[in-house]
Amino acid sequence: MQFHHHGYVSGDPRIQPAAGVGLDRPAGLPDHVDVLIVGTGPAGMLAAAQLSQFPGITTRIVERRTGRLAIGQADGIQARSVETFQAFGFAERIIAEAYRITEMAFWKPDPADHSRIVRAARAVDDGMGISEFPHLIVNQARVLDYFAEVMAFSPARMSPDYGYEFRSLDVADDGEYPVSVTLLCTAGPEEGKERTVHAKYVVGADGARSKVREAIGCSLAGDQANHAWGVMDVLAVTDFPDIRTKCAIQSGSGGSILLIPREGGHLFRMYVDLGEVDPATHGSVRSTTIEQIIAKANGILHPYTLDVRNVAWHSVYEVGHRLTDRFDDVRPEDLGSRTPRVFITGDACHTHSAKAGQGMNVSMQDGFNIAWKLGHVLEGRSPESLLSTYSAERQVVARDLIDFDRKWSTLMAKKPEDFEDPTELEDFYVSTAEFPAGFMTQYAPSMLVAAPEHQDLATGFPIGKRFKSAPVVRVCDTNPLHLGHHARADGRWRIYVFADAATPGADSPLADFAAWLESAADSPLAATPSGADADAWFDVKVIYQLAHPDINISAVPAVFKPTVGPFRLTYLEKVFAVDPQADIFDLRGISRSGAVVVVRPDQYVADVLPLEATARLAAFFAPLRPARQELAGRG
Repeated sequence: MQFHHHGYVSGDPRIQPAAGVGLDRPAGLPDHVDVLIVGTGPAGMLAAAQLSQFPGITTRIVERRTGRLAIGQADGIQARSVETFQAFGFAERIIAEAYRITEMAFWKPDPADHSRIVRAARAVDDGMGISEFPHLIVNQARVLDYFAEVMAFSPARMSPDYGYEFRSLDVADDGEYPVSVTLLCTAGPEEGKERTVHAKYVVGADGARSKVREAIGCSLAGDQANHAWGVMDVLAVTDFPDIRTKCAIQSGSGGSILLIPREGGHLFRMYVDLGEVDPATHGSVRSTTIEQIIAKANGILHPYTLDVRNVAWHSVYEVGHRLTDRFDDVRPEDLGSRTPRVFITGDACHTHSAKAGQGMNVSMQDGFNIAWKLGHVLEGRSPESLLSTYSAERQVVARDLIDFDRKWSTLMAKKPEDFEDPTELEDFYVSTAEFPAGFMTQYAPSMLVAAPEHQDLATGFPIGKRFKSAPVVRVCDTNPLHLGHHARADGRWRIYVFADAATPGADSPLADFAAWLESAADSPLAATPSGADADAWFDVKVIYQLAHPDINISAVPAVFKPTVGPFRLTYLEKVFAVDPQADIFDLRGISRSGAVVVVRPDQYVADVLPLEATARLAAFFAPLRPARQELAGRG
């Protein structure tokens, strides 16, 4: 965390100084905004938290509820999401309060007596070392609280506008604020009255029954599995030995349970199989009582018993898999003729079962993807064409999610005797671990992702996939740390420069690349606004092959030691050495001749290229250079 560069900070350094629209933020919802986000679910709150880092952009997020969410339905947090929380600065705190999944137990009918269940297998949650971050369980409401804190502590001083329900919108062909949004006040002195807000862009994060989706002419299409589940968060006394371990439980008497321990040491969630639903009367399953769900759970758990003492929340749902054909307001016949103005995220775009723990996680990545792009376009860093990549990228991810969830939910509903291989369920869980952890996403080549021409220079950083961190040693203070953990959700591109074998100060490809990056007219850094810090738009780091005692930091090129703040202080924390116990060059397959790894603001690798490929790097960023040319040129 960087602070003191504007003067001594005596308070909480997480609270950034107010700037831009945060200096005089109106308490009430204004009539004109740059971005209006509808819905304070995970996708909406992450998008708002990201946009709050752009103090020149007026972003407001509205919610029909009158206050914060008290009890959330989602609770599974992938390792990829924890990586994202790290970028927003609260991973350590949410890990401390969450339940951590390390194993999953599989219970099946006792071969000697099918009326009883026995533990048949255990599986390590991340046996392949996919991430250094854990798989967590924590209430969705707490995730939203943390994003609300990020917003409140941001330069823009954002907070949700509660008590506004979305009614409709209209997109004009022109005008500075072409999207007119009609809202209904649901609380306060204006309750029952409608008002109109004019926006440049709208993000619909308003759930599976999204009115924003309806307003742009999209609909969810897919299938209904006609299989019902009861879900309950409860406090109970039980003799089931694995009550604090994630479990897949299949009974011989019919039915199964997915058991998810919750944070706090006592609460747990059960997804209880209620069986097939008659399509003709499927609505009646909604009337299943909590007493019936508990009784069904006791039948599945036999010979163990469950004495429920308190029910925090419960519901009944049917598994369905649905997806929209597009994630923005550009109809197929208009592709290429206009850029989008309205976007939908999360459950508004894709619905599926809750048992794979994917919904909240994928939704947050939707919000991350669109928010930094909106920030770049509205600040003039990039052209509007950037916004068309959102739907193209995220729809593929949602389709893959639905395919995975369809397989997983089908297996969970299957009777033990119907499996051809008795270990099929646990084998699927282990073999697909990378997907539920959130790391299978790989964006296709586009204006944001280069073709993998030089992938062999850094095989451990697949182009299009998230940047997988690794240990390094920071030279200036000799601290061992993870390279990726210092990439904040601040809207900046990352350029990781992995040095050749030469020492700092020597003539080398690294020295030539550094000189070009700092001073060339076609360097991406040349687009940084005059008067801004040298690293305001691009965070450039260098990683040497040497151990830290062998690096003379005074000889390191200046581009890796930018001057920052009004006192023009030298920032030394961008220079790294290898960790002798875990050499990042070996761990990530990086060529000893050096490499440049370009990473997007949302942590996905955009390109891998040689140190000598300055023309290729310039060509990659050329279409992404500022639309407002008066911003170009660094003073």
